[in-house]
Amino acid sequence: PQGSEKAKTFVHTFLKRSMPKMKDEAIQDMLTRKAVVLEHYPKKKTKQKRKKTKGFTAKQRRELRLFEIEPEQQRYAIFLPLHELWKQYIRDLCHGLKPDAQPHVIQGKLLKADLHGAIVTVTKSKCPSYVGITGIILQEFKHVFKIITKEDKLKVVPKLNNVFSLELDGFISYIYGSKFLLRASERSAKKFKLKGTIDL
Repeated sequence: PQGSEKAKTFVHTFLKRSMPKMKDEAIQDMLTRKAVVLEHYPKKKTKQKRKKTKGFTAKQRRELRLFEIEPEQQRYAIFLPLHELWKQYIRDLCHGLKPDAQPHVIQGKLLKADLHGAIVTVTKSKCPSYVGITGIILQEFKHVFKIITKEDKLKVVPKLNNVFSLELDGFISYIYGSKFLLRASERSAKKFKLKGTIDL
């Protein structure tokens, strides 16, 4: 068995080696209070940054023709089931289009709704050749709608300077394309303000 002095020296040396950052006065203070807490200094782990998976750029998407609809697929009948799904989606969104429903509430929900599958008609336009075009919206971009008509023709109709109408269960809504220059994903988060009169 060690003597008290040897034991004290051993403990002091052990603590000095175990806790190199502590001063001698602090170690001595711990010994007088007879409260010894051995501290551990782990090595700091460097966090590995997660690599974000990069998607295709807009140029690559165009080159791969990801958004192009093949000519053999450009048939109105193929997309009628899509229109039926869209009608059910809008009915669920508006909790049923009842006769006593507030028009401005429904209008507000339609402004943010996804229009892929909706049947729309160009009612007004600064370019007369667009007026009367009716069909199912297949694709919506920031500046244009791609519409398939009953004659199986794919029409690219710009939003700017055009007014579109869509009808569902007797409720007719008008879309002013000039105020609609947004992508579908951006439109869902936008707050639309009520305006009295809107020009083309």
